[in-house]
Amino acid sequence: MNKEIQLQKINGIATITINRPKKRNAINYDGWISLQGLAKTVDQDKDIKVVIIQGSGQEAFSSGADIADFDDYRSNSEKAIIYAEAFEGAMNAIEAISKPTISLIKGYCIGGGCEMSMATDMRFAADNSTFGIPVAHLGILIGYSEMTRLIRLVGAGNASYILLSGKTISSDEALRIGLINGLHPLAQLDKFVMNLASSMVPLAPLSQRRHKKIMQKVLTNPGLQGLTEEESLLPFTNFDSVDFMEGRKAFLEKRNPDFKGL
Repeated sequence: MNKEIQLQKINGIATITINRPKKRNAINYDGWISLQGLAKTVDQDKDIKVVIIQGSGQEAFSSGADIADFDDYRSNSEKAIIYAEAFEGAMNAIEAISKPTISLIKGYCIGGGCEMSMATDMRFAADNSTFGIPVAHLGILIGYSEMTRLIRLVGAGNASYILLSGKTISSDEALRIGLINGLHPLAQLDKFVMNLASSMVPLAPLSQRRHKKIMQKVLTNPGLQGLTEEESLLPFTNFDSVDFMEGRKAFLEKRNPDFKGL
């Protein structure tokens, strides 16, 4: 296990922590590989209901890709393609987690760190946070998947400003343009996110997983053209589930349901 990428599991909540505070939680090549593996691990763990991603300390969620890696992994296009397989593999694996995912953001959320946060379902930030993807200062580009996530969240105009200006933006501005879902005082953010995650733990796993699947289908195919029979019927499948029967019964009996994900 990579000690710089840590996993903790408590009461149905998995917390993945980027643990390189002296480097503002910059992520190196091995870190992207570890993140990809951990994303797949938490996805397959039936005891995990919600996933939180955070940086160690209060100074940074993540300042992005570790520049120290560039000589070994990004000094030319051939090496950069190999590096991108690790980086984009981590992004895609995080996005593919079938449980709700939350980025808990303090301090710097820059470059690859900002892009990583966009791969989660929700992003909540402290009022000391700063956001940006200043790759124009390095003379490099973001990939198609990262561009897609950015434009979905903030629109083409705001994406253009973030990328073409190379500037960072404040947490207030990030909230205004939709880059984050909510903004909280630094001292209150952990409690807010943990309360939110805890409130989602008891919810029906089938609903969570299939809502994410339906959402991805709508995002990739807004016109819903050429849906397979299975895709067309997906919104109705929960009516045949054990969880739906339990949910109905619990409602009638005025008690909390005990969902099994079946």
